[in-house]
Amino acid sequence: MTGTGGDGKMTGTGGDGMVSGTLHGSSAVIHKPIVRITALFLGVLAVSCIVLYKSAYHFEFLPGSSSDSDSLSMSDKRTSKVHFMDFQGKNEWGLERILKNASTKHKTVILTTLNQAWAEPGSIFDLFLESFQVGDNTQKLVNNLIIISLDQKAHARCLAIHPHCYALRTKGLNFSSEAYFMSEEYLKMMWRRIEFLGTVLEMGYSFVFTDADIVWLRNPFPRFYPKVDFQIACDNYYGNPEDKNNRPNGGFTYVRSNLRTILFYRFWFQSRETYPGNHDQDVLNMIKNDPFLEKIGLKMRFLDTAYFGGFCERSKDFHEVCTMHANCCYGLGTKVHDLKIVLEDWKNFTSLPLEEKASASPAWRAPQNCSLFVDHLQDINPEESGFRVHPASFDLPDTF
Repeated sequence: MTGTGGDGKMTGTGGDGMVSGTLHGSSAVIHKPIVRITALFLGVLAVSCIVLYKSAYHFEFLPGSSSDSDSLSMSDKRTSKVHFMDFQGKNEWGLERILKNASTKHKTVILTTLNQAWAEPGSIFDLFLESFQVGDNTQKLVNNLIIISLDQKAHARCLAIHPHCYALRTKGLNFSSEAYFMSEEYLKMMWRRIEFLGTVLEMGYSFVFTDADIVWLRNPFPRFYPKVDFQIACDNYYGNPEDKNNRPNGGFTYVRSNLRTILFYRFWFQSRETYPGNHDQDVLNMIKNDPFLEKIGLKMRFLDTAYFGGFCERSKDFHEVCTMHANCCYGLGTKVHDLKIVLEDWKNFTSLPLEEKASASPAWRAPQNCSLFVDHLQDINPEESGFRVHPASFDLPDTF
């Protein structure tokens, strides 16, 4: 795949114009070699500038939307110190093209990941896409959705039914089969996701990341907090969006691209080495109170389950719900079964006559096959459970 890499245009004045037509012949002879040398030097300089431009490409497009007063530009020298990663096997120009084609005018995209197991016809992926079609004001959001396929068959399925597909190649890893919770493949897949999302931020794109086992029932953007860097859904929400005792769920996040979030995702990814054997969500719980986040000035908010619910803690009001997540649920078959029930309940609600729907207060029939069991450790403060929060080794820019 190929993509856009900048306009490649350069402007300037030609060296020959520096020679005055009023000079005598002898003076012109003396100056012509100098002019040629100057022109050659400018040519070499122009080529060097192009090379430097491409090497700095990721940082040129940090967001410049009118809604982001904190956005960065190439003129901010601090960005030279926060290169996130060199994506192994990544066609960065192809990714840039897909991001550009799918993004809003404010450079925001919706991202989800997909493997073969979830891409099978009648499985999670079909329910996910159906929700955009039956949701309230969600149909147009499909235009901003990018499917990150983790294997060849998932990518082929995506290409057959969706316009924005990106194949994320991971050397030596195979994510095609169902990855069971906390298995080695599951952990690798979760951390690969964090790594990739950091790259998207570095390329200047804000995103909503959504697991594919989340159904979108209403446009969530009006429910996001303005001027917040990082917003995340919760398994359990305790009433205050700033309360770090809320139990976050990394399956749904809204992240604005700026220096703070680039640094945060790099810190989050590196913290996997500080807390080995844990998935990204557990590590986030361990680092969410880390002084490093305060040092970089990261603004974090937790999303209310009244709008962003799940099987751990359901959204009770059909008139308010935006998303429903098949969390606190293990096994592909059980997720599919219960998400189908969620969509059936939603379609029954939306098909009611307007007057009847306005006064209706239905209840969800799901979860049924999904376990409602929530690990009791979710209610334990990490420090009280024996975890001590140690900052990962990380270099902070000298200035902010």
